Amino acid sequence: MKIRLGYVAISLDLHEGSPNKTMTYKRFLELPDDDTRLHKLQSLTKENLDITRRVLIYNKAHDIALYRFTSKLIPLVTHNDVFDWDYIQPFQDVYTTIGNYIKERGLLVSAHPDHFTILNTPKKDVFESSLRDLEYHVRIFEAMDLSPASAKLVLHVGGTYGSRKKAMERFIKQFKEIDPRYQSRIILENDDKSFTAKEVLEICQELSIPMVLDIHHHFCNHNGEEIGDMIEEIFDTWRDQDRPPKIHVSSPKSEKQVRAHADYVDINFLMAFINKAKSLNRDFDIMIEAKQKDKALHQLMKDFKAIEGVNILDAGSLEVL
Repeated sequence: MKIRLGYVAISLDLHEGSPNKTMTYKRFLELPDDDTRLHKLQSLTKENLDITRRVLIYNKAHDIALYRFTSKLIPLVTHNDVFDWDYIQPFQDVYTTIGNYIKERGLLVSAHPDHFTILNTPKKDVFESSLRDLEYHVRIFEAMDLSPASAKLVLHVGGTYGSRKKAMERFIKQFKEIDPRYQSRIILENDDKSFTAKEVLEICQELSIPMVLDIHHHFCNHNGEEIGDMIEEIFDTWRDQDRPPKIHVSSPKSEKQVRAHADYVDINFLMAFINKAKSLNRDFDIMIEAKQKDKALHQLMKDFKAIEGVNILDAGSLEVL
């Protein structure tokens, strides 16, 4: 059983490794005119894209095959009061360079639109805003010429709005109505407050889309279901994909802050899941959501070396015997 590791957005071990350069809307308004504002947006975008390219090179050098793009790659792009501007064509050469690097080296990437992107909302304006955010993310991946198989968008189901059943039904209905360009990239994740892994699995099975199991969220939010009883069905939602199933991992920050993410991943917390998955003998990927980003990944690889039955393959992957 082979496992590959990845992390989210920012490399803390790389100098200037944050592609989240942005500015506040207040600062945007303080600039003297639209030409200056556009120049600032373009400058920040170019800087973020260049840093992203460097992060991917760093990842490859450290055998890290998985990476989640920041959703803040383009500053203020989905802000309702910022003028429309072309964030694709002026940077097409950079997008192409990044996309080619990802494809040539077999990397797998994703993005996680923020919590305001809600497909099961009963409010038309929120739904339309969510579609704008999805369009932004999809256009970035399309500019990089990355297929839906290699570049996914992770979403939560959304709110319960007083009825979990109706909220789930509304997600299914409204998902079926959105652009197929969005549908082909969306994968669903269980969350730590609203929808459990079992409920998200039901939706994914109904829509034939992959499910990402977040084991920390399951720890926080379940109705007594045993995670080991669901792993096979969750992994089976990936059967039609050209990549292995993926899970998310983080550890509770403390007993009082159970939902908050710790700086690093507790190896025992993760191994409890891996030992349950061993019986399936299926490869899968792990996206690390710890606060220390790539530092947490490197530490986890060190921790794995001390685990009996784990064979380290390279700096970012392992085999469980």
